[in-house]
Amino acid sequence: MTRLLVALVLLLPPQAADLAPTGTLRASFIENNPNQGRVDPQTKAITGPAADLVGELARRLGVKHEITPLPSAGAVLESVRGGKVDIGFLAYEAARATQVDYSDDYSVTGSTYTVRGDSSLKRSADIDRGGVTVAAIRGQSQEVYLRENLKAARLNSLPTAPPNAELAKMLLGGQVHAVGANRTRMEELVREFPALRVLPDDFMQTTQAIVVAKGKASQLAYINKFLADVRASGFVKASLERATLVGVDVAPPTKR
Repeated sequence: MTRLLVALVLLLPPQAADLAPTGTLRASFIENNPNQGRVDPQTKAITGPAADLVGELARRLGVKHEITPLPSAGAVLESVRGGKVDIGFLAYEAARATQVDYSDDYSVTGSTYTVRGDSSLKRSADIDRGGVTVAAIRGQSQEVYLRENLKAARLNSLPTAPPNAELAKMLLGGQVHAVGANRTRMEELVREFPALRVLPDDFMQTTQAIVVAKGKASQLAYINKFLADVRASGFVKASLERATLVGVDVAPPTKR
């Protein structure tokens, strides 16, 4: 730590020095997950719950903030573990919790399937049968769940999140029979390609939370207190509504 940085840390309030030791609260999120945030393709402006929460947390700490969009959950994990950021945004998974520490949840999200409009698949229970191929994005919560739970259907784990046009082409061309992802993403896909259909029920639910490097108990305690406040005050609800997310609600006040 340079002398300048040491001097800066000494000037920060205790919580700010703990959570944002550089004087800037640095955060990361998955850029292709609308339930966390969106990046405007022209201006590169970041909006959504992650941006709102980082901005409000930084305001309370009295520091600047920066938020970095990353291509995958694995990249977010590594950014937190490697100290490139102070906090990250991730859906809770037990395997990920062995690598980082999770806060309490701030939102809960339904995950569902998209199929062709003329598909005989009507509900999530219809998916797991022989001859059905399901696509999901490798490493995301839905793919992990499907990899562990599908018995008869075949899972096609896509290496990265393809554009909606590519997903639609896979479905309409019969390469896959269903795509599994969060409901917001699936509803956006169908709005763009109305020949597709979103199933009415969820095959799983995921919860969104903030993660910090392992062993940062004081950081986690402050973040959990912050999240309890913004859930109760309506801040999270307002953020979710501004982001026009589908199938996403404020998480109940539960402890991890």
